[in-house]
Amino acid sequence: MKTQKRSEENSRSPASTTARNRLFEKLIAVVAALAVWQVAAMLVDQSIILVTPVRVLEKLFILVQTADFWSTVLYSLIRMSLGFFAALIAGVLLAFFASRFRPIEILLWPYMAAVKSTPVASFVILCLLWLGAARLSVFISFLMVLPVIYTNVLQGIKSTDKKLLEMAFVFRMPIRRRLFFIYLPGVKNYFLSAAGVAIGFAWKAGIAAEVIGIPKGSIGERLYEAKIYLNSAELFAWTLVIVVISVVFEKLFLTAVKRVYERMEKV
Repeated sequence: MKTQKRSEENSRSPASTTARNRLFEKLIAVVAALAVWQVAAMLVDQSIILVTPVRVLEKLFILVQTADFWSTVLYSLIRMSLGFFAALIAGVLLAFFASRFRPIEILLWPYMAAVKSTPVASFVILCLLWLGAARLSVFISFLMVLPVIYTNVLQGIKSTDKKLLEMAFVFRMPIRRRLFFIYLPGVKNYFLSAAGVAIGFAWKAGIAAEVIGIPKGSIGERLYEAKIYLNSAELFAWTLVIVVISVVFEKLFLTAVKRVYERMEKV
């Protein structure tokens, strides 16, 4: 038993060591970036143009102690999440039907191509006239995420092992079992890659929509006010908040999806 435990610990140690090394490398990169930022701010020596990271952290510390900060974060978080998950569901469903029915893929192509190539600002201005400021960020996040999810999932479905599909057809495997044992594992890497990119798109596009639409109580409104009053420290602080929320949201979502796949593989 002791020998078995030691062998298991030894087999796990390289992976854990690699994870620690990667974390250490990322910490070094963050420290180096902060150092470059600090030096650049000292060289510019004008806080309106470029504030120091220490001043940004001080401002952020002041902000997080207010109830208004958390209500603002929650307001934007809910809307970006709604847009992302709506696009996630719609993209997967559309990709599934497009893979089974060629006419659907053909009909959807010009819409997806238009969304991918049109600047976000154009959609924001157009949709602001139709939807109003309150619902704008939800729709813009949805619109920017949809083609990313759809395109990658569709490619993943098309790349599924044809021999497995032929075997499933010969043995008359039900569609539910095909989905569970063939399509989902085949799409895994495509889906994870698309979701990681799409989360960043959702936040960037959604915040841009809020800055233009200026819905009351949003992060976009706070960014706009910071720009108007030339408050660089607050502008950088809110930008840091956006980056942190986006990264944490991505990590939590991808970790949850990977755990679901791990449980599926154990079945």
